[in-house]
Amino acid sequence: MQQPLDNLLTPERTACQVPGVSKKRLFETIARIISEDQLSLSYDEIFAQFIAREKLGSTGLGAGIAIPHSRIDNCTQPLGTLITLAEPIDYDAPDGRQVDLVFALLVPSEAHQQHLDTLAHIARKFSDAEFCQRLRQADNTAALYDLATG
Repeated sequence: MQQPLDNLLTPERTACQVPGVSKKRLFETIARIISEDQLSLSYDEIFAQFIAREKLGSTGLGAGIAIPHSRIDNCTQPLGTLITLAEPIDYDAPDGRQVDLVFALLVPSEAHQQHLDTLAHIARKFSDAEFCQRLRQADNTAALYDLATG
């Protein structure tokens, strides 16, 4: 079952023009945003899951886009975080391009097929160059959220 982005995102888990600095700092930012919005999920666990997943291989898609993702305990439904970065960061993407558009996905630990289906849906959505360009042009978080979910 595919989930539209508005079922995964909330305005609280959307951030526009975030300082990037590094992949580690990005994961720290994602973990902070999610743990502040979803109190049942701990910052440390979220951060550790994204780092562990990234060690398996880069979640960079290319074209400046990354979709870090993981399954996690205490997560009751799939949830996403959308971030545009003020400055692109090195991300070990397959095309070598730096990343400035990030959609982080967490799903419940036992949701193997849902994880794959949701990830595929997000990847298709972010393969649309016009959609990504509109997201990159957003100048505030409310506009970014509206563009992503509209």
